[in-house]
Amino acid sequence: MTGFGLASTDQDNTKFAVEIKSLNSKFLELNLKLPRAFADKELLLRNICSKDIERGKVNVSISIERSEENLKGATINAALLSKYYKQLEAINVDLGANSNNLLQAVLSFPDVISYTEEVVNEGEWDVLQTTFQAALKSFNQFRETEGAVLKEDLELRIQNILSFFRQVEELAPLRIPQIRARLNQFLEEHAGKINVDQNRLEQELIYYIDKLDITEEKIRLQSHCNYFIETLKSKDANGKKLGFISQEIGREINTMGAKANDAQIQQLVVGMKEELEKIKEQLLNVI
Repeated sequence: MTGFGLASTDQDNTKFAVEIKSLNSKFLELNLKLPRAFADKELLLRNICSKDIERGKVNVSISIERSEENLKGATINAALLSKYYKQLEAINVDLGANSNNLLQAVLSFPDVISYTEEVVNEGEWDVLQTTFQAALKSFNQFRETEGAVLKEDLELRIQNILSFFRQVEELAPLRIPQIRARLNQFLEEHAGKINVDQNRLEQELIYYIDKLDITEEKIRLQSHCNYFIETLKSKDANGKKLGFISQEIGREINTMGAKANDAQIQQLVVGMKEELEKIKEQLLNVI
């Protein structure tokens, strides 16, 4: 399920920012980017995400922006740099070599540039953790809002399937007299009415009509649709369960279409399949 959450905190001339974004995925794929100073907290943050985020390709980005006076970076040893530079310059004069890149060469010498490792205290970690929780809360609220929209759309699709289904129920009984009439007409035209064994014809009709009976499929389809709505209203995360139910709905629709033997019913079956495909697409977004 897609989602977005953002939170920031300013304290002691330092800005802590946390951004959480997610795309659809069947499983939890977590990509965590955080400052090196908080590297030891990565496992803890991952555990928090795993508990609160069940599915999705999730990117968590944590940044710290310090004011200029609080910045810790590289320090240049000016005296050592000058010493190296003069020595290289003297050597270049003796050799008659090109001295255009002396400064660049000297900067790569040992101990000319030193780096101060950034250290954070527990107070800063507490601020970052609070900011992280705020971003996670915003992220989950975004998902809940999107989930409500998805729920409404899925209910609509199921109701559309049931609407097609009710039309199938009205048309299904009309097939039997139509089939009987077509067979009688065919036999009269090709064998003659006198030569038709009515008892045998009735037996064949019963066998043929039984093969086209969709009573069981209608009962199961109605049951699966009702179960889908019931599961959709549950407070638990049931994305996978809804996917399984939609598969069962698809089986009944396909069997109904195979047994239909009626152009109008076939058209209604196509309509049900279209709605079911839209349901399956949306279920990729459901946790």
